[in-house]
Amino acid sequence: MSSQDRTSSRRARILKISAVTSAGALFLSGCSSDVQKGWLPTERDTTNHTGRIMDLWVNSWIAALAVGILTWGLILWCIIAYRRRKNETGYPRQLSYNLPLEIFYTAIPLFMVLVLFFFTDRDIRALDARVDDPDVIVDVRGKQWAWDFNYVKEDKYYSGVQVNLDGEEKSQDEFPTLYLPVNKSVELQLNARDVIHSFWVPAFLQKRDMIPGRTNYITLTPQQEGTFEGKCAELCGEYHSEMLFNVKVVSEAEYEAYVATLNDGQLGAEYDRNTNLNPTK
Repeated sequence: MSSQDRTSSRRARILKISAVTSAGALFLSGCSSDVQKGWLPTERDTTNHTGRIMDLWVNSWIAALAVGILTWGLILWCIIAYRRRKNETGYPRQLSYNLPLEIFYTAIPLFMVLVLFFFTDRDIRALDARVDDPDVIVDVRGKQWAWDFNYVKEDKYYSGVQVNLDGEEKSQDEFPTLYLPVNKSVELQLNARDVIHSFWVPAFLQKRDMIPGRTNYITLTPQQEGTFEGKCAELCGEYHSEMLFNVKVVSEAEYEAYVATLNDGQLGAEYDRNTNLNPTK
């Protein structure tokens, strides 16, 4: 066997070993719970939507990884299979076009985009669907730099105060807190009193802007009891970092007991900075 053949054989073995090792590592890593949920900061059953969002996220990454592996494999194959051999001179045979190949790399990406678009559109429609008569309606009003929560059906309200981050550890009791009953449909009506804010609870995997003069909506059903951290995700001024809140998902009895302790009435648009704007419902 010539030295060239031995070198080629050695390279082939190295590539095979590397491929098997990479595939094994990928397979084993797929067993971890973090990988299975795409390293997202939640669990599948936190709300009725988190499982759907998680599936779209993870499957999109699987599709992207499969395309990446195929592309990298073809690149390596071309580098090895069509490399210049010893004693070869001149240029390889030149082709002006390859019709089957051009159809392939035009049709396949188009098909992939259409598939991703279909699943994304389907899930967005499901996430944005509103319930005709939700069990709980909360008018959430962002303000510099805190939150007001109007419990619409109960005609009660909570007025939040800005969290003062002074370097000391803060108790969760100091944060504005939105209470929600577990396993009940909830409609969050999102409004802003002054500038653009953004309502974000990372564990819910949903985020939506709050725009002065416009009402946006999030409809969901909490399915796990617990306390979930929330924050404003839109740079809204000097103390944006202190615009924090909690969402506490509790039993229906605990929810009703809490709401009964709140003040009567609603904090509406009369406290908005731009009083000339009429929020649309």
